[in-house]
Amino acid sequence: MIDALANFHFIRVYWLVFLIPVAALWWLMRPRPKSQSLSISGIAPHLAAALTLGAEDERRVYPLDVAMIAAILVTLAAAGPTWSRAPNPLIADTAPLVIALKVTDSMEEPDLPPSRLDRAKFKVTDLINSRVGARTALIAYAGTPHRVAPLTEDANILRPLLEGLAPAVMPKQGDAAADALTLAEAILNDSETPGAVLFVLDDLDPSQLAAFENTTIPVFFLTMLPNSQSIAQLNDLRNATVVPFSNDERDIKRLERQIQSAYTAALDDDDRLDWQDKGWLLAWPAALLSLLWFRRGWVIHLLVFAAIFASPSGPAMADGWKNWFLTPDQQGQIAMNRKDYTQAAELFEDPYHRGYAHLKAGQYPEASAIFAELDTPEAAFSEGMARIRNREYRPAISAFETALERRPDWPEAQHNLEVSKAILEFVETTREQSDTGEEAGIGADDTVFDNEAGRGENTTIQAPIEGAQAMSADQWISTIDTDMQDFLRNRFLLENQVQTQ
Repeated sequence: MIDALANFHFIRVYWLVFLIPVAALWWLMRPRPKSQSLSISGIAPHLAAALTLGAEDERRVYPLDVAMIAAILVTLAAAGPTWSRAPNPLIADTAPLVIALKVTDSMEEPDLPPSRLDRAKFKVTDLINSRVGARTALIAYAGTPHRVAPLTEDANILRPLLEGLAPAVMPKQGDAAADALTLAEAILNDSETPGAVLFVLDDLDPSQLAAFENTTIPVFFLTMLPNSQSIAQLNDLRNATVVPFSNDERDIKRLERQIQSAYTAALDDDDRLDWQDKGWLLAWPAALLSLLWFRRGWVIHLLVFAAIFASPSGPAMADGWKNWFLTPDQQGQIAMNRKDYTQAAELFEDPYHRGYAHLKAGQYPEASAIFAELDTPEAAFSEGMARIRNREYRPAISAFETALERRPDWPEAQHNLEVSKAILEFVETTREQSDTGEEAGIGADDTVFDNEAGRGENTTIQAPIEGAQAMSADQWISTIDTDMQDFLRNRFLLENQVQTQ
């Protein structure tokens, strides 16, 4: 609230000049009560005041007062009051979050049944489910930190990886929270929007505190200890928010509020973003006052209007009422704010906003078809986003190239173009190798037995570690499906070997 007051200002401050003529008209046109002599012989003073004509005018509210108040509200709305930045709709509407989960033997303690680690996984899952449409990355750390998953909006990617985390998959025991923070900062630095880091842990090595005191990224801690016990080391951190574990959803809801508040504060410091016009909040009371003023008997009309909305058929009447006062695009924006993207796509008349709603709803063919008919660089960029998410890599490349033709030196479009080309090259190379057997030097029409002596009999051969060839995409997926813990253990071991070399 304090930050909102500090950032409050008017976008179009010159509109406030119109308050002067409004105030002048109000002062000139408002009827003034006439002074009456209340001294009437033979009558008590209070009875004389009641019987004197015009005495009640001193307490009367004139229709002109209502009209002038509405005019003042409209003027303030036109001036564009604001206190927060508008997020870029092409990037994200919620804060990206990196979750760093401590995976050590201490997290296997059963004081939070079935264990601290299992309860931590449940909490992380609840947080991911509550952040629908927001990007989340996952880090696991013990003696070394490891990126389990990059920033993604797909919760289905995070859940199986989260389930596979256990102390046995970590290559080194210990508490490398500072290194985990460094890895989280690197992940967020690649994001276009400011984000935050959440540590889920049961203890913190005091030697790691220096890194948290020097970071500029908002850091939150979810402490996995029973009975809301605190971690003494965290009490000395000035710029960190500590949320104790709770058996209900209070900890998750508090984290959501704190993360969103940090995101809003970071947006307010970004000069590249436009200020969000809040003038529409004043337009509603101004419209209501205008309706109450222009006819006699407005109190009765107000009561009837309220009775209609209170009736059982209120929802059906409400839809018609929205059409009276809101355009389809305004109704679509309200649905977007509620994250009801499917309904927003049906309501929007503006083609770009309708296509963007389809994109957010996951209806990628519909979105790309709409964007393809528009001739703006933003439309071409959004078409590329829709096609690449629909795995149409060649059309996506063409769309990003079109965006660069319409707006040269667009870094986001250039980056997505390079990513699309890299994905297409990887997919085609993997498909060719899988179809022709080129990795093993086998032709497409060759017939080769795995062992010449046994002619196809089942054998077990220990493959050499050095000189081993990279797995194809299908082989890699199959290893993930067999045992997630084995996959994570092997990946973390490989990463640790690379870091120590």
